[in-house]
Amino acid sequence: MAHPSAELQESIFSALSSDPALTALLGGPKIFDRRPEQASFPYLTLGRTAVVDWSTGTEDGAEHILTLHVWAKGGGKAETYEIMDKVATTLNDAALPLKDYHLVNLRLQFAEARREPETAAYHGILRFRAVTEPLA
Repeated sequence: MAHPSAELQESIFSALSSDPALTALLGGPKIFDRRPEQASFPYLTLGRTAVVDWSTGTEDGAEHILTLHVWAKGGGKAETYEIMDKVATTLNDAALPLKDYHLVNLRLQFAEARREPETAAYHGILRFRAVTEPLA
């Protein structure tokens, strides 16, 4: 059985990479697990994940805090916001399929867009909270 965060990340990657509107905004399938050295802007990276035990006395569960990063340059902050909005629309309250777990919910908690110091790049940060429980 895979870790629930691994399954969740795979499902998020699949949902985002199969969205034609997001792919068009990114100028191709530019969704990465880590920041690539030679990728052209804009692109999206899957960032840090924190997992907390969300079990009760009778049910097992996990709370996941997932961070996604939007990197843009030419279109500035407006381009960053547009990509962030598409990611949020695609994932917020999505019923993503998991193999060994049930996704109870997936919600956007926080979003920020800023210019990276000393560069021409804009950085969008989206933080999602998800709760999973193992299938019976």
